[in-house]
Amino acid sequence: MSYRWLLVVLLGVWGGAAGRPAVGQSLAQQIESLLQDGRTTQAFWGVSIYDLDADSLVYRRNPDRGFLPASNQKLFTTAAALDLLGPTYRYDTTLRFKGTTADSVMRGDLWLQGSGDPTFGSTAQGRSDPLRAWAERLADMGVRRIEGRLLGDDEAFRDDFYPDGWNVNYLTRDKGEQIGVRASGLSYRDNSVPVRVEATRPGAPPAVRVLPEGAVTYDNRAVTSPRWRGSTLLINRVFSTNRLVLTGSVARSYAGVRNVPVSDPTAFTLRVFRERLREAGIETDLALVDLDSLQTRPEAGPPLFVALSPPLADIVRIINKQSDNFYAEQVFRTYGWGGSARGGARRTERFLRRAGINPRPLTITDGSGLSRKNLITPRALRKLLVHMDAHAARDAFLASLPRGGERNTTLQGRLAQTGVQAKTGSLSFVRALSGYVLQADGTRMAFVLFANNYTGPSYQVTRTMNAIVRLLKRRPS
Repeated sequence: MSYRWLLVVLLGVWGGAAGRPAVGQSLAQQIESLLQDGRTTQAFWGVSIYDLDADSLVYRRNPDRGFLPASNQKLFTTAAALDLLGPTYRYDTTLRFKGTTADSVMRGDLWLQGSGDPTFGSTAQGRSDPLRAWAERLADMGVRRIEGRLLGDDEAFRDDFYPDGWNVNYLTRDKGEQIGVRASGLSYRDNSVPVRVEATRPGAPPAVRVLPEGAVTYDNRAVTSPRWRGSTLLINRVFSTNRLVLTGSVARSYAGVRNVPVSDPTAFTLRVFRERLREAGIETDLALVDLDSLQTRPEAGPPLFVALSPPLADIVRIINKQSDNFYAEQVFRTYGWGGSARGGARRTERFLRRAGINPRPLTITDGSGLSRKNLITPRALRKLLVHMDAHAARDAFLASLPRGGERNTTLQGRLAQTGVQAKTGSLSFVRALSGYVLQADGTRMAFVLFANNYTGPSYQVTRTMNAIVRLLKRRPS
């Protein structure tokens, strides 16, 4: 035997030991080979794979151990919402008025009443701005001045704004990606203020503009770099305040908008509406008042305008396809008892019991999966997927899941042409992928893939998950 041939043999043996499936192995054996790859063996794996057509379990690993699900938590939230509220459910946000109108002047209380609608003025929807539309309608009706109070009603939700177990960095640090946003019964524009940053001359601070002015204050410590490319801009929000601190540098060519979460969504919404009224040519002398601050609740006037959200089926599509944390938390509280995160958890657990899933081994803390106190078993999530495949809201649930390679989703650039519909999940040291795959022979499988506590590069774990999905697509005999 030549040395070259011996080297080929040894490399083949090493490749198999490292997790390269061998020809002739069963599906379970090939999955085992992939999970034993030396690059990902240090991960704590949870796997459950189910043949939907044969109604049989195909493979499992640590099915009853608790795992951090990351954004796979959204599968529980959206399934429960579709079951409890229905795919056609719509939110409403109402503008009421109690007072008098004379000589083009409204005097009294304008009352902005929310129902927890995450889509009201949302940038994820691409719809017209409802506050601007209302202001323009008032101007078209002949209103030239409004005096009195602008009341913000956010009482649809309790004031437990952030779920237990969220990392404080989710709430205070912006690197160009919105992660953690405060939930509110009255929400507007994803509860985030646009901060426009534009380079000036090298060594000087970049220009900063906030709309509306005064929505947040800021300390601009950033500088404009002499380089044309490469920015290290970081925006930190001082916790529980609307004070921003900008640090780092921006390239000389930089001009961009960061959406920074606000600490008080109700005050932000009222401030924007007052600005929209002024832009529409209406003079205002309005005190901005959060209804919670009043000891006596005033009498509500009749509605002037009502804005309806898209149906829930469209909302859960944004939650799962774009992994929108804010939308998930709003929906979680909407179906939750008392409009709270705890109420959302209890209502989710009741839904699971009715679905034949034991919630006792689970810990449900939030609706988005940002909390590191969530614990989900592969068995429970697999049973949820099987349950929703036969649910009355099946079509809405399936339509909410990203397809492999689908643009503007979390599976863009991943698993194209595999027939997969699945929800991704990622936190530090956590990766997840769960959903359905259509196999080459036309049969379908539900799968759950969790990887926790790994220390190597995340891309290696992601590659292993992708390899398992491709394996399911081919389904060796």
